Amino acid sequence: MSPQGEAAAAWPDSLWRSTAPDQTQHPPLNGHIDSDVLVIGAGFTGLNAALKLSEAGTSVTVLDAGDVGWGASGRNGGQVNPMLPFNSPDMLSQLLGATYFERLTTTSLNSADELFDLIRSHQINCQARQHGWLRVNHNDRSRRKSETNIKDWNAFGAGMTLIEGDQLFKLSGTQAYSSGVITPRGGAVQPLMLAQGIGAAARRNGAVIHGTSPVLSLDQQAGKWEAKTENGSVTADWVVVATNGYTDSLLPQLSKSIIPITPIQIATGPLPEDVIGSILPEGHTISDSRRIIMYARREPDNRMVYGGMGKPGPKGEITGFDWLQRDVERVFPQLKGVTWMHRWGGRIAFTDDHLPHLHEPRKGLLVGLGYNGRGVAMSNVMGRVMAERVLGADPGSLAFPVTQIKPIPMRGIKVMGMNSAIWVMRLMDYLETR
Repeated sequence: MSPQGEAAAAWPDSLWRSTAPDQTQHPPLNGHIDSDVLVIGAGFTGLNAALKLSEAGTSVTVLDAGDVGWGASGRNGGQVNPMLPFNSPDMLSQLLGATYFERLTTTSLNSADELFDLIRSHQINCQARQHGWLRVNHNDRSRRKSETNIKDWNAFGAGMTLIEGDQLFKLSGTQAYSSGVITPRGGAVQPLMLAQGIGAAARRNGAVIHGTSPVLSLDQQAGKWEAKTENGSVTADWVVVATNGYTDSLLPQLSKSIIPITPIQIATGPLPEDVIGSILPEGHTISDSRRIIMYARREPDNRMVYGGMGKPGPKGEITGFDWLQRDVERVFPQLKGVTWMHRWGGRIAFTDDHLPHLHEPRKGLLVGLGYNGRGVAMSNVMGRVMAERVLGADPGSLAFPVTQIKPIPMRGIKVMGMNSAIWVMRLMDYLETR
């Protein structure tokens, strides 16, 4: 699949790109390949599926319009946050029913641990650290909701705790919030290095990866799938589609089942200890409870990374960086006047019910997408689950329910109104925080 509105060869000016090792350039597909499984998309989901399948002795070919980690997997904020967003355990129970509620609640709580276990087992150098995630509350209503969520999630072993006052300031370095919740399983990675590491592990086990190879057509004949690129083709028994926010029209209705969202980040160079010393001194990641959230982290070399929501333009451009810089100076006045050296963003996928979606629209065809801001941890789980299905697991035994592809009602209007909605939500956040 080809990225929408962006040149596949262009890498964003991100901190991750500038600090990751030079990447192995995977050559474009040229000619024909017979493979057990074709994976479309070399991000976290596709690479994890390829790794699990290749470890099981399955022949795997991975195609990407860019290269390993080119999309959101190499551009995100790198926060490894467990638990599903937006939906509390009670809401998950209503949405999923008893069986999948239990499975998905447990799976999401364990998702960060599962990723860090993968990193350790394959000795992936991606600056991984699991020092906890601090989610701060921007108003009293958010605090009250947090107290309910703590009780509900802790019933499943989340280990969350509410902090406030001096303790909150000591751990965060900000006085812009009066309370927050620590989730000890949270952490951070250098996301592009993580994608590179998973890709390298998959290659060591025999997976073949081709970059600059958007899939132009996908057809099934006589029980086999054939994918065609500009200069080659792949025939496979199974196809795993893992394109998330960069999903296009290759599969009917799939792009209409998600809403692409554009998170953005800014990053400094290494800062003096007297500037950054009070900010996140124990290595927590941080985000807040606003509608247009901020999320931030302090790097091992004392760089600061600060993120939020961007606005995509009609020609692929992204705006919103100026708002980020104003917001970071409100939250962390210590950073006023510092130089922000990097600005970048990428596309992720939101679903209507804020749950990851697993589809099997035709025999031998799997789709997994829609992590709603929890992609670093949950995409690893999705890749594993899709590999389990390819290897013979019954659909009813999987962590995610297998559902039909359903277009989001009024999606076109929602997408067209996204920039206006962001402006309104920012205004509402502003009023509530002041």
